Amino acid sequence: MNDAASYFLGIDGGGSKCRARIRHRDGTLLGEAVGGSSNIYQDFDGALANIVSVAGQAGKLAGISAQDLHAGLGLAGIVTSVGAEKINGAGLPFASVTADNDAYAACVGAFSGNNGGIVIAGTGSIGLALVEGDRHMVGGWGFQLGDHGSGAWLGHHAVRRAALAMDGLLQPTHLIEEILARVGRTRQTVSLWSETATPRDYAAFAPIVFETAARADVQGMTIVIEGAAAISKLGHALLARGAKRICLLGGLAGVYPPYLDADVRAALVPPQADAMDGAIMMARRACGLPERWT
Repeated sequence: MNDAASYFLGIDGGGSKCRARIRHRDGTLLGEAVGGSSNIYQDFDGALANIVSVAGQAGKLAGISAQDLHAGLGLAGIVTSVGAEKINGAGLPFASVTADNDAYAACVGAFSGNNGGIVIAGTGSIGLALVEGDRHMVGGWGFQLGDHGSGAWLGHHAVRRAALAMDGLLQPTHLIEEILARVGRTRQTVSLWSETATPRDYAAFAPIVFETAARADVQGMTIVIEGAAAISKLGHALLARGAKRICLLGGLAGVYPPYLDADVRAALVPPQADAMDGAIMMARRACGLPERWT
């Protein structure tokens, strides 16, 4: 056991923002902060810079310097151990560093390290379950290869449909009008917008997709139903791998449940803790301490 480890940093680093929390080893909350994206797959150096910056903000509130923090990092973009090893060798200014996928940190937090599964529906999407010490991951391939049902996926489909409507190949609806009002109404403006659009930019349209779907907009409803089917598939995969309970997490967790398959809805439970605390539990375990402080 590391008796010198007194302060723990938990980072929940997603594609849209990075959240930091600092706790004393007895569990006392000392500081929190929020910063920019920390997806190491999209921008490794920029993600690390944001992590250090947001940790510094939380440390300033807590009155603790970075070199005294034992850090647990749950980061979007870590798919294999190679990503974690690269971070461990990056020279981050913390007392110690343990890094893993953000979904793993979220699952550890949601079930305090015990059996269970989580489906994250945020800027990206992923499913992960911990069953008798084994890890089962589905999805999480990133925007280019997957993220089905995610906020970025919903927004991307909305913009694609807007482009089809501009060409007269799809029925224009209120959703289409809302999207065109934001990306432009000519081929040139839409093309220029798409050249620099990030997953975060597409995900910003997800609320509009759900709002219009709720008003029976045919395009919005079509996208939401297809997205919900993708999220349900992640849930089904975790149930098939032995997870008995599932937490639905992420920015879309509050709007997706009515659209999900009945067996997935029946398995949903609220999380015991969030991904920042899950990352702190990771750091505590790496220091030889019990995961929970109470």
